[in-house]
Amino acid sequence: MNEVIDGMSEVMPRLLDMGMNLLMALLILIVGWWLSALLGRWVRRAAERSPRVDPTIVPMAYATVVWAVRIFTVIAVLARFGVQTASLIAVLGAAGLAVGLALQNTLQNIAAGIMLLILRPVRAGEYVSLSTGNEGTVAEVGLFLTRLVQFDGVHITLPNSTVWGATIINYSRNVDRRCDIPVIIHYGDDLQDAMRRLETLVQNHASVAKDPAPMVRAIEYRDNGTVVNVRVWTKAADYWEVRWNLFQQIRLQLTEAGFRAPVPVREIQAPPQDAPQAR
Repeated sequence: MNEVIDGMSEVMPRLLDMGMNLLMALLILIVGWWLSALLGRWVRRAAERSPRVDPTIVPMAYATVVWAVRIFTVIAVLARFGVQTASLIAVLGAAGLAVGLALQNTLQNIAAGIMLLILRPVRAGEYVSLSTGNEGTVAEVGLFLTRLVQFDGVHITLPNSTVWGATIINYSRNVDRRCDIPVIIHYGDDLQDAMRRLETLVQNHASVAKDPAPMVRAIEYRDNGTVVNVRVWTKAADYWEVRWNLFQQIRLQLTEAGFRAPVPVREIQAPPQDAPQAR
């Protein structure tokens, strides 16, 4: 009986130490996870409120802060149980190198995402077109993927390396945008009168910029008439509304003024009846 009591007296301190270690490890884990979520939300709110921070950086900053705190939390938990964290970090580094070699394309996407966020050729809310054939409004540039929303509401998700390696046409970066509208004037109509009417129309349009001034110039001859280019500048946000409105107003005003529609005309000449026929 005395031997059992002596054995229990020796085991109990170890059990108490193990229990305390488990309790402290669980407490560290819970606090670390809670703190990571708290810091992540704070970083996201601070970034969203700041006018100097691009919205595309917010998801990446949030994920970086959250997982950095969680990794340190796991290391602290392992250290509580006596695990040599230095050796663990070395093992993780070697494993990371092996995984990195196996996931070269994924690392390329991460590197491309970092470059996109640093140089910022695209930003959230901008309408862009890529040489790959994809285009849309930038919704998010993440750690691995870039998400675009097409004008018809379809979402496109592209690897960051694809976006970084493509030629990017950004339609929203500049405040103003030029609009060119070709107008065909029938050869039998008064070209000068038509150009004066077009100049009056664009100069009085509320959404057309005064500087640079609108231009109306004859640029080309075609089978059905003379091509007159109407060139105006407007706000990039109003580009499509101005373009559609000008197409409508130009056709209506020219028709009301008596100008004919530029319908292609073909003249067919028949040989005279008394012409000698070939034998």
